[in-house]
Amino acid sequence: MNSKSYSFNKLSHIDDPRFRITPVQQMAAACTGALITSFLVTPLDVIKVRMQAQSRITGKHKCFFYSNGLMDHICPCNEIKKNSTNGPYYRNVQWFDRPTQFNGTLDAFKKISRNEGILSLWSGLSPTLVLALPATIIYFVSYEQIRCYLQDLTESHTNNNNLLWISGVSGCIARFGAATSVSPLELIRTKMQSKKLSYLEAHQALKSLLKYHGYKGLWKGLGSTLLRDVPFSGIYWVTYEHIKKISGQSTTFMYNFMAGSIAGTLAAALTTPFDVVKTIRQIELTEKEIMTVILEPPRKASGWTVKAIVEIYQKNGMRAIFSGLVPRIIKIAPACAIMVSTFEYGKTFFQNRNMQVHTNFNDIL
Repeated sequence: MNSKSYSFNKLSHIDDPRFRITPVQQMAAACTGALITSFLVTPLDVIKVRMQAQSRITGKHKCFFYSNGLMDHICPCNEIKKNSTNGPYYRNVQWFDRPTQFNGTLDAFKKISRNEGILSLWSGLSPTLVLALPATIIYFVSYEQIRCYLQDLTESHTNNNNLLWISGVSGCIARFGAATSVSPLELIRTKMQSKKLSYLEAHQALKSLLKYHGYKGLWKGLGSTLLRDVPFSGIYWVTYEHIKKISGQSTTFMYNFMAGSIAGTLAAALTTPFDVVKTIRQIELTEKEIMTVILEPPRKASGWTVKAIVEIYQKNGMRAIFSGLVPRIIKIAPACAIMVSTFEYGKTFFQNRNMQVHTNFNDIL
């Protein structure tokens, strides 16, 4: 068979089974995208955390949220300790609580870079990547595998080019699997960091958690996370794939970047009420249970997330339900754009490589 018999444009071979990228290639594309995203987005969140600490927003809580562009991680602040029995109190100063006054985002960027070194803009990144990278790889590889499977399954029944529901279902299932997989590890990571526990002490704490809460205790707080992230993922992928199809031809890096940004903005806006509830519950859970050395017997569970949203609305109005919308969009839109455009670039690279290998093989035959 001669390679001349393969006549197609760039768009037609994207989902051609002959040239699909392998799971290993998907992992490579996802890992590359994740590293680039975290490298570019983390400085924005480091500056946000530092400015919040300056205005004492994080001071009233024992923990704060840290985002590396891939996942939100809850991080405990250090407790205030004494120098001696009768000595004054002091705080073991970490990167998020260094005493510097900022007059805005740009001023914070300049002062942190000049006074603490440029690498301080990526403070706290390494520990969070231990979980964020695997979670991102699981998510994107699962999405691609499920999407391709559903497309092949429906190909003989209908025109799968118009089945955007495939993208939505694939995104929801992939996000559910990724969040469920890393939730126990994130809980253990938070507990170890909050009390500076050794692995042996963490093992004892884990045994205590299992004793009082059973294995379901490993997924504490997962419900509100899923109620935010699963719809977000479904909305995001449906919107993104729809924007891609509008072009009617092979998309460029910048087109994918803009599509990812628009899709991320829409998904973030629509799921903000769930994010508000998730943030409140995650902080409460961390301060009351995860940050204790030995877990206590189960307490009365919180109400349903939808009920919590209604309560917030009744007490504080519609504005409270969508509080933090603008900062959330500012954080999520570029992260989604960078991640998906980089992932798509990696996919295209491997697809073209697979196509070339396939063509050369047929030339030999």
